[in-house]
Amino acid sequence: MEFFQHPSALVETASIGEGTRIAAFAQIMPGAAIGRECRISSHTFIAGDVTIGDRVTIQSGVQLCDGMRVGDDVWIGPNATFSTNRDGLVSTIIRKGASIGANATILTGLTIAEDVVVEAGAVVTRDVPRNAIVAGNPACITGYAGVPSAEAPALEQPPAAGPTATRVQGVVLYRLPLVNDLRGMLSFGEVGRPVPFEVKRYFLVFDVATEQVRGEHAHRTLHQFLVCVHGRCAIVADDGANRQEFLLDSPQIGIHIPPMTWAVQYKYSADGVLMALASDIYDPADYIRDYAEFLALRKPEEK
Repeated sequence: MEFFQHPSALVETASIGEGTRIAAFAQIMPGAAIGRECRISSHTFIAGDVTIGDRVTIQSGVQLCDGMRVGDDVWIGPNATFSTNRDGLVSTIIRKGASIGANATILTGLTIAEDVVVEAGAVVTRDVPRNAIVAGNPACITGYAGVPSAEAPALEQPPAAGPTATRVQGVVLYRLPLVNDLRGMLSFGEVGRPVPFEVKRYFLVFDVATEQVRGEHAHRTLHQFLVCVHGRCAIVADDGANRQEFLLDSPQIGIHIPPMTWAVQYKYSADGVLMALASDIYDPADYIRDYAEFLALRKPEEK
């Protein structure tokens, strides 16, 4: 036998991959497709119009409804719930490498992207972007996989204004000049010092609910210089090989995001105002909004 089935399991599909193990009292309906080397635990239910990739682990008490698509190397914890609508029509997608914690609830029709971590007990009400870690009810992004949280100030007390290199190619963090006198405080920058491009546009991001994520794209040719002029927010920059989080919590801290850098803005405080200086006018064709496309475009640069 190419796969193992406990005698008490009810398996009514012929599409089971080699090396898969199905535990006691599991039920798999006709038409379901299960990949290789999966682990289907006891008291699980898999409907007929469900496709499961390779090396997927499904823990006890999980029910996968019609229309679900589960990618390779996904882990689904005990009693995770995937809701369905009254007509039973769902298209929930769990992409490769995602991890769904015990007792988490995923609402109908959402996409959980690659390498996402859904913490135990989270209630997910909207799509979750690649590498994000989400928790709470409703779930919000609390971090990104493989990126230590920038809890401390992003730039440790250098003796003077100036740049600091980062792990992300081309991304530079700056402590901007500060003038302090009896009239108040002044921080400033100039084109070339330190803004390394001619500024042709600016925009402000504010009134962002803390669970919201901005950015989530790269630019083909555009440079940006970001300063959180009020409150705070976090920036995750990614060059396709390295990823780092930066906390912008002072008008004295700026960051240069060069072209072909995937960037995400999140963890806004309620009073957060992010100012972005841009090297060109708005051009929707300059945006790369799909991470897989971004990676494909970065690869030729690495050779």
